[in-house]
Amino acid sequence: MQSLALADETKNLFQQVLDAAIPIGVYQLHWTELIAVLIGVVSAWFGMRRRVWAWPVGIVANVMLFFVYLGALFGADERVPLFGQAGRQVFFILMSAYGWWRWTQVRRLSHAEDRSGAAITPRWATSRERVAVVGFWLVGTVAVHQAFTWLWSLAPNPFWTPEWWFFWCDAWIFVGSVVATFAMARGWNEFWLAWIAVDLVGVPFGFATGYVPTAVLYSFYGLFVVYGFIQWVQVSRTEHRDVEPVLAGSRVE
Repeated sequence: MQSLALADETKNLFQQVLDAAIPIGVYQLHWTELIAVLIGVVSAWFGMRRRVWAWPVGIVANVMLFFVYLGALFGADERVPLFGQAGRQVFFILMSAYGWWRWTQVRRLSHAEDRSGAAITPRWATSRERVAVVGFWLVGTVAVHQAFTWLWSLAPNPFWTPEWWFFWCDAWIFVGSVVATFAMARGWNEFWLAWIAVDLVGVPFGFATGYVPTAVLYSFYGLFVVYGFIQWVQVSRTEHRDVEPVLAGSRVE
């Protein structure tokens, strides 16, 4: 007990925040992960409602989850570091900045008189867009898998040894999340379907690696995205398509 107390004293405030948890049986429910997951749920709700607030709220969750998934590397605890999950938070932040900008511009041009309404009107992606997205997802998964394997070979973790499927799952979730976020920023109905494909891998992956709140979030999303998909499809059938913002480097589709 004395050694444990001494170990806690040697941790800085940042490490203590990441380590703070509620013991539930053999599992430790980490507060930072739980709060970030709940913020992510709020962001998803705003996204379903097509509100611009989905993006800044999501960025807050992304920053928190970045440190959660790399907590082991920061010396916070002995949890499994998820490079893909952490890396995708960086891309989420970048894509969220793009989505925030685009939804704001579309709303300003297409919904100028309705300041409290939805930011965009969803649509289906074109055949060319779908082919490009699927190709990017498949090729990207292979490339990212190789990158994660290479990173692991440079600095293996002494606390665990990954199974053959570990980096494939991590890469699939990473690339799929980037695809889904980009599709959401573009207002494509298919972004919900991309999240379902991510969830099918993310749920068992989260439980297998001990990130239970994340796994529960994916489970919740699995039901939430079905409802959101139905809502967006109905809107795309009843509302007129938005005018694309014609700014520097953009074009009218």
